[in-house]
Amino acid sequence: PKGLQPAVISRVKIMSGMDIAERRKPQDGRMVIGIRDREYDIRVSTLPDIFGEKVVLRILDKKSILISLDKLGLDENERSIIESLIYQPYGMILVTGPTGSGKTTTLYSILNKLNDATRNIVTVEDPVEYELEGINQTAVNVRAGYTFATGMRHILRQDPDVIMIGEIRDLETAEIAIQAALTGHLVLSTLHTNNAPGAINRLLDMNVEPFLISASLIGIIAQRLVRKLCPYCRQDYTPSEDLMKEISEYIPEPKKVKFAKSSGCERCKNLGYYRRTGIFEIVRITPQMKELILKRATEKEVTDLAIREGMHTLQQSGVVKALQKITSIEEVMRVAFVKKI
Repeated sequence: PKGLQPAVISRVKIMSGMDIAERRKPQDGRMVIGIRDREYDIRVSTLPDIFGEKVVLRILDKKSILISLDKLGLDENERSIIESLIYQPYGMILVTGPTGSGKTTTLYSILNKLNDATRNIVTVEDPVEYELEGINQTAVNVRAGYTFATGMRHILRQDPDVIMIGEIRDLETAEIAIQAALTGHLVLSTLHTNNAPGAINRLLDMNVEPFLISASLIGIIAQRLVRKLCPYCRQDYTPSEDLMKEISEYIPEPKKVKFAKSSGCERCKNLGYYRRTGIFEIVRITPQMKELILKRATEKEVTDLAIREGMHTLQQSGVVKALQKITSIEEVMRVAFVKKI
């Protein structure tokens, strides 16, 4: 009922540490609640609306996070490339994708892989989504003046081996991250770009000098999350000619192709899907790629070189998972293909 709206919102704001008297500005908060021996981390966002405040809750189940590279959906080649990157003594690795594409989980999986007694790992996050044992995690607090940039400056005095920055949002943070990568640290962070090659152009758009990008960047991982088909109601089918025309460039023998789809059953609650997995696009910064960066090459030029050097695009990665019947081709097209206008 509408009459309960103010009371419910006020209660949520109190629990998540917000100012209940402030209704004119958007606010962000966080709370942790326990239900049936499980702990849930809830991120809260409020937005002033003409009919009252709107509240969105993002629920994170701490026990369900997959903090292992083996469980992200990487194939053997992709996992091998990522492991070769993360065991470099220094350099910057970027994970890119839209909100909700699993970037944080991938970063945590990498940190978990690197986490041992020989490495001092420090993070600066907004906020800390999952607590990892043996890792020094700090949270951004803008009100207190603790931003990603100021956090990085202080972290560099802590003699870290590996630094994780939740997100590179501005030139100042980018330059400090690059400086850290150039002075003997492995730096991990995220950007919001549509694909892996686009991360280079995003840094250039931030006015980062090409020679700094070329000298510090060692790899880029772009990703999306696709829903997995329910194994109990999954059925094979032959795709239509129109569908095959759209994806023919990604399939070597289109006439022999069969995909799968699920109609839904009790086990998947009639959704046809159960859980999610990742599709990935990985760029290694080779000497040839460094030359392109120095020349301020276009995204297409970077993409073309990356493909020649063995990169599988998000679309290719998705189609492979559809051919393996892990997901449906419709799900891959929804997530990874750009609709033609």
